[in-house]
Amino acid sequence: MFDARLRPLIDPPLNRVAALLARAGVTPNALSIMGAVAGIAAGVAIAFSQFGLGFALIVVSRISDGLDGPVARQTRSTDLGGYLDVVCDYAFYTAVPLGFGFAQADWALPAACLLGGFLMAATSFLGFATLAAKRGLETNAQGKKSFFYLGGLAEGAETIAVLALSALVPAWFPVLAYGYALVCAATVVGRVAIAARMLSDAE
Repeated sequence: MFDARLRPLIDPPLNRVAALLARAGVTPNALSIMGAVAGIAAGVAIAFSQFGLGFALIVVSRISDGLDGPVARQTRSTDLGGYLDVVCDYAFYTAVPLGFGFAQADWALPAACLLGGFLMAATSFLGFATLAAKRGLETNAQGKKSFFYLGGLAEGAETIAVLALSALVPAWFPVLAYGYALVCAATVVGRVAIAARMLSDAE
């Protein structure tokens, strides 16, 4: 929901850092993998109730993820890089809720609901991107992407905020998880409605 509004604020500093990294020879794929490794490590830390460390690793993971695209645009964007970015993102989105589920037995159900919300949101997002590519549909609403980025209530900024806040205040996790799972469900409904309109118009 807020990704497009945040782009004018976060893109300039990210682009400056990306220019330095590109000149130093850091590759976008390395940044994507670093983001995934840090995200998985965050999940492990949270599973062992090391919530402060988990929060720090979440920040590292998402900064790495935020830099891979700008570095790619200043060097060379590839289809493999776009694919790897998605895989690494969802490694993060899976690991952190799983960490909460392992941390306390009574957090397992909210963690499962949150993962279910992520799964449905990802399906509605990536399924549309596949058909959009087939039909030649494009958008730059969230900046230049490797595929059609269909927005919604639950996007990157909101997801990161929920997971980071959960690590900062672990007692809030169940409420945040149930609430955001509902936001993800609303996002799916909205995306299906948008997809029905756009894909019907494209026929």
